[in-house]
Amino acid sequence: MPVRTVLTAAAAAAAVTAALAAPAHARERGPAVPGAEKQVSARLNDLTTAGTIASGHTVPADFAGLHAAGTRNPAGVPGIQVDGYFPDTSAFNTNNGWNHDAQFVIRLPDRWNGGLVVAGSPGNRRQYANDVTISDWALGKGYAYAATDKGNSGLEFSKDGRRPGDAVAEWNQRLTQLTRAAKKAVREHYGKSPRSTFAAGISNGGYLVRWQLENRPELYDGGIDAEGTLWRANGPNLFTYLPPILRAYPPYAATGDPSAHKALLKAGLAPGSEFLWPFHDQVYWELTQRIYREEFDPTYTGAEADYDYAARPKKVHRAVARISLTGRIGKPLITLQGTYDSLLPISTDSDVYAKLVRDRGKAPYRYYRLEAANHVDGLYDTYPDRLRPLLPCMRTAFTALESWTRNGTPPPPSATLPRPASGDLVNTCSLTS
Repeated sequence: MPVRTVLTAAAAAAAVTAALAAPAHARERGPAVPGAEKQVSARLNDLTTAGTIASGHTVPADFAGLHAAGTRNPAGVPGIQVDGYFPDTSAFNTNNGWNHDAQFVIRLPDRWNGGLVVAGSPGNRRQYANDVTISDWALGKGYAYAATDKGNSGLEFSKDGRRPGDAVAEWNQRLTQLTRAAKKAVREHYGKSPRSTFAAGISNGGYLVRWQLENRPELYDGGIDAEGTLWRANGPNLFTYLPPILRAYPPYAATGDPSAHKALLKAGLAPGSEFLWPFHDQVYWELTQRIYREEFDPTYTGAEADYDYAARPKKVHRAVARISLTGRIGKPLITLQGTYDSLLPISTDSDVYAKLVRDRGKAPYRYYRLEAANHVDGLYDTYPDRLRPLLPCMRTAFTALESWTRNGTPPPPSATLPRPASGDLVNTCSLTS
């Protein structure tokens, strides 16, 4: 997700560094990760965050704010963790004391179900960002798990690469690289290749799932795309809706100007989500516009609110085209997004992507619109009476994807799912309305 980076806290970094520098008796030789420049393996009593936070084999700052309090996760999954990095020339990622990008983590549970889940980090976060949302749950089901920092991270990721768009293009290359390497590491460790490989991701991680199933479908059996970022050279994209939001919000916030409110809705924000707009104005909108504009259009010098993507030089549009999505997926995909998403509005994002997929062919696809879900589940704790978390529906969708790809049992039809009036919204979800 295009959100500001969560920097590694000094204490967390020290804990991870200490863990990776542990005496030899605390480490165990893991499988070789093809192409890795460095790797360190350790046998852990628990590969989930219930164990890795205490042992220093994760960085909680990477996943802060991405899940609702009360999220229930499995624990007590012993196995091997491999941390390392691939050759790279940038050094934004300070995790593990390495100051080196292209970092990855691979987790290999002792009780393996034969599958592999691969993920890229959301936003501009690092390789442990999915530890609560994806890794814990996948490990609890017996999957091997692998994740990448995408090759660059932080608010100045645009400084990576030689030309506009290179940093984002690297994200896709790094997930492909990790998937291939993780498959081989799994084969070495367990003695056989994974029988199924799934890609899963949230926001920018969801974008990566879409891109992989469009461009590298042979590597996967299917994917889960939660609120993936949509890039289209001719729009919609971040640059076609964020500047209008930045222009219209100040007069709306100051006076409730009806014309400004209308402009915000026209830009894609959903009616009923107004209570979320002050937070997004303070935290996300301008920052997101700036850091991605610096990546694709570094020569622009005006105010971000005045940015006119349609009027920018053709080379800017070509840079976006290099990483754009087409909807031509080659394996089963399930997309989910919340109707109250106030960072990537659903009408300019997943609604559009779903239409692209349906217009491009007959690939197996499902799309679930979740009423009152927002972009970041951590906000549910602030508004439990108005929002619903997306994560439990992502997990239900993953179970449906398993049956779809293995048994041919199709998931429920695509639908808009109303917010449940009661029950445990943090840990349960039905894909039927």
